[in-house]
Amino acid sequence: MGERDFDVAIVGAGFAGMYLLHRLRGLGLSARVIEAGPGVGGTWYWNRYPGARCDVESLQYSYQFDDALQQEWDWSERYATQAEILEYAEHVADRYDLRRDIEFESRVTSAHYDEAESLWTLEADDGGKTVARFCVMATGCLSVPNWPNIEGLESFAGPTYHTALWPDRKIDFTGKRVAVIGTGSSAIQAIPLIAREAARLFVFQRTPNYTIPARNAPLDPDRVKDIKANYGAMRARAKTSLVGIAGDYNLGSALEAAPEDRQAEYERRWLQGGVTFMGAYGDLMLEKDANETAANFVRGKIREVVEDPALAETLCPDNIIGGKRLCVDTDYFATYNRDNVTLIDVKGRPIEAITAGAVRAHGRDFEIDVLIIATGFDAMTGALNNIDIRGRGDACLRERWADGPSSYLGLAMADFPNLFTVTGPGSPSVFTNMIPSIEQHVDWITDCLGYMKARNYTAIEAEGDAEKGWWDHVQEVAAQGLKATTDSWYLGANVAGKPRVFMPYYGGFPAYCQKCEQVAADGYEGFAFA
Repeated sequence: MGERDFDVAIVGAGFAGMYLLHRLRGLGLSARVIEAGPGVGGTWYWNRYPGARCDVESLQYSYQFDDALQQEWDWSERYATQAEILEYAEHVADRYDLRRDIEFESRVTSAHYDEAESLWTLEADDGGKTVARFCVMATGCLSVPNWPNIEGLESFAGPTYHTALWPDRKIDFTGKRVAVIGTGSSAIQAIPLIAREAARLFVFQRTPNYTIPARNAPLDPDRVKDIKANYGAMRARAKTSLVGIAGDYNLGSALEAAPEDRQAEYERRWLQGGVTFMGAYGDLMLEKDANETAANFVRGKIREVVEDPALAETLCPDNIIGGKRLCVDTDYFATYNRDNVTLIDVKGRPIEAITAGAVRAHGRDFEIDVLIIATGFDAMTGALNNIDIRGRGDACLRERWADGPSSYLGLAMADFPNLFTVTGPGSPSVFTNMIPSIEQHVDWITDCLGYMKARNYTAIEAEGDAEKGWWDHVQEVAAQGLKATTDSWYLGANVAGKPRVFMPYYGGFPAYCQKCEQVAADGYEGFAFA
């Protein structure tokens, strides 16, 4: 393939890459999107496992940049399935004629900066080269599957599936003996559906998770009509929320509430369903004693649902609630009452090996026909570290981040001119409603490029002091709450050998947006132009 010149090269055709392409066209800039997959949608293209759906309500997990798009698209359920979200992404690609500027099935392997020419050259695994003034990594926070380091994993003779790389076809588990390794969000969604088909299902659990019932249902047409008539007001409310989701948030203290009132509030939110359960009180993620009231409530629900008391205790997490991403489910705990489902606790006694036909644990072989790996992602940095990114003076991002990432606002890094990241480390990203967070980042980047175009600037770079100052702030804010006290993928704790650094910004969506706006208003303070 030949070499192509553009103003902007974009890596990834998920919701970030698509919106960025649309905005750049409006600026009159030429752009090319390079996408590893055969279609648009990013994480929603690959994550096709049974039960895959969003944990943010569909009416909010959507673009807001065009009200005509908001009005014309109709979601069918409270929480959209993967298939429906992918259909929405494809509709957006068609509606704005985006595919003509996207190169599919081309995985970027390197991105190198030429300081003399102020140009980036991107090379892909198919031999293609793209040269551009600017490079934007829209590679997603959850896009690189994490594979467990288990002896003999590759020796299993039957089909092996990773939830984050699910085939584009229906997998029939009827009559099969199935093992699921992992009990994070993907497994919690998939396990109840697999259990209904499989002859036997063995679930290997290292760390039990908190999960709240989704209470998913078809959307009420009257509610949809009301929201569409007042979409702007709902979006405005969302922007004032710490997580970027309009919802029912109580800033009061769990510890100051009367026990019976507190119990009633938790019960109300449990019946309501969804992740806004944690909005019951403002101190749940600040005070351990407050958090324990919510954690004990959920443990009580697990004990009510799971009929075997010993099994219920194994399913009860012993850490804080909300330290890891809170899951939502449909019949997850009830699934363990089925005769064909067995839970194997491997926290204290890890899986010993995988053989051609079994998972070996606790000194016995659990014979299986199908192996499912549900161990999540190398989050936030995995996709960027998989690309050989080299900036000024041959600075290597992978080496720079060897002890943990740092970034200025999750948008840019010193020594990497004209390189932007969408929802990178140091931004609220995974603590928020992702699509509005993506839109905020894309708008900031495109506004910045417009600013440069108007002034004939050819290069922009984060200043080292600004990057360090922001990253120190990210760590300080994380230390003020309870999030950093739990081993989670927010700290890279799920990936063997990954440095333990708190990656997302925990100061809330409104404070972050205000900081970004202030930086731009002050002539892009913390950035140097050439």
